[in-house]
Amino acid sequence: MVKALQWSPGFRIECSIRNNWDRPAYTEWEGETVTYAEVARRIARIHAQLEALGVTRGDRVALVGRNSNGWAITFMGIITYGAVVVPILHEFKTSNICHIVNHSEAKVFYLTQSYWEAITESSVPHVRAFINSRTGVPFYIQGDDSVKIELARIQQRTWEEVTPLSLRYYHGMGDELAEINYTSGTTGFSKGVMQPYRALASNIEFASGVLDLHPGDTVISFLPLAHSYGQAFEFIYCFCRGNHIHFLTRTPSPKIIIEAFAAIKPRIILLVPLIVEKLYRNNILKILNRRGIKLLMKMPIIDKPVLRKFQEALTTLFGNNFIEVIIGGAALNPEVELFLKRIGFRYTVGFGMTECAPIITYASWATHKLYSSGRAVVNMRVKIDNPNPLTGVGEIVMKGDNVTLGYYKNPEQTAASFTPDGWFRSGDLGYLDAEGNLFIKGRSKNMILGPSGQNIYPEEIEALINNQPYVQESLVTQRNGKLIALVVPDMARLDAEGIEGITDEQKERIIAETLEKVNEELPAYSKIATVQLYPEEFEKTPKKSIKRYLYTK
Repeated sequence: MVKALQWSPGFRIECSIRNNWDRPAYTEWEGETVTYAEVARRIARIHAQLEALGVTRGDRVALVGRNSNGWAITFMGIITYGAVVVPILHEFKTSNICHIVNHSEAKVFYLTQSYWEAITESSVPHVRAFINSRTGVPFYIQGDDSVKIELARIQQRTWEEVTPLSLRYYHGMGDELAEINYTSGTTGFSKGVMQPYRALASNIEFASGVLDLHPGDTVISFLPLAHSYGQAFEFIYCFCRGNHIHFLTRTPSPKIIIEAFAAIKPRIILLVPLIVEKLYRNNILKILNRRGIKLLMKMPIIDKPVLRKFQEALTTLFGNNFIEVIIGGAALNPEVELFLKRIGFRYTVGFGMTECAPIITYASWATHKLYSSGRAVVNMRVKIDNPNPLTGVGEIVMKGDNVTLGYYKNPEQTAASFTPDGWFRSGDLGYLDAEGNLFIKGRSKNMILGPSGQNIYPEEIEALINNQPYVQESLVTQRNGKLIALVVPDMARLDAEGIEGITDEQKERIIAETLEKVNEELPAYSKIATVQLYPEEFEKTPKKSIKRYLYTK
């Protein structure tokens, strides 16, 4: 019981505000900064609003918007009140947002102006009030005038009476529902993942043991806060440590990210592989491909100072102040990872999913094993279900405090997601080595059977294709019994080399060279039969995984 309270999100948030009262809490990059004291006063206003609207503990409250001070404070206000927060990804279409609000039966909806303009009250009839998450001012209130008058009075108060000693937040624990997180997976179906307080608490406990952050340390938040990866480790944990969280309010292009790293010098960095791979292509690969550098990299003695120069340059690029760079959300390209390992860059790769809020496996950069996703974290167990007797590959399943209660209003899907003895099915294929390091092969639903029953993992072939010149990204699928590779050309590189448009002859050359080089490295049963150029980037989920179902029909 004492341990559960110690890691309760409400308790940790309360303690952090009390201990860091005058420190900066949130900053919108090149914009407004709010202190922990200001966060406390705005949380008090949110609590008063929810109470006036008749929201009780366990009621659902929805929240949509881009990462911002207002979003962060609203999330904190909902969860410390004891309501169930329903964070909605800002990239969702209006129809999907309304579906989530209705499906979760949210009583109050916090949103920004642009979303309010796109949503009608009749499309979400159960919502009692629509409130601007940036200003706290209601857009629309159902009910009699007394509620409207009370909300107006709440808005006018300064809340100066809120002090460090007056804080009394709700300390949710155990299996009590804290959050319903609607996924945007690669299947196209959005499911409401029920995350209990124990899962959020377990993530805080894990991070406290491996990420040594201190009050005042700076952090950049650019992963979507409605997604569990960024929410857990760029937001909740960092707030609980008294960090200064900077919200990158622009689209996180490699150029913008590098500018932010230089200006903010973050202490911890979370990235998805796509961003790492773009930074590698744009800033490293061109240098590596120079003839003289290639030669030096192959010389046993001379290569060490060259590798050290790369390590220093990349560390500077990332702000030169970080403990480590944690990469997760999808598979990292093996070529990129090998380079990072060779130069001694402080990176690691973890494995997680929304259904585990999200962390499952991790190893620090100093102990991380090449191509692995680390070992099971505190409060979690991982094993391989029905492993192949020759390869050891099977479905990755897990048990522990981080695991979801199931899917909201979907008992059939919940039952199908657990083994009879209670292990959660990840849907990912992989194997464990003798030390317990997890190696991921791909998604079980993506696996393709070869002509003689061989297992073909399209993600591994895509990694080879993506290493080819002029290839930005690719997707491998099976059509009429043959493997087809859809390839998006790297237009930025073509433009940089003075090629203004792709001629038919150049298209044929790209196709022929890609096919030849990739097939040289593949066994006969997994060779690509055809390469087709695709004219635009593939549509992706918030964690930058390709929505494969759109292209594999």
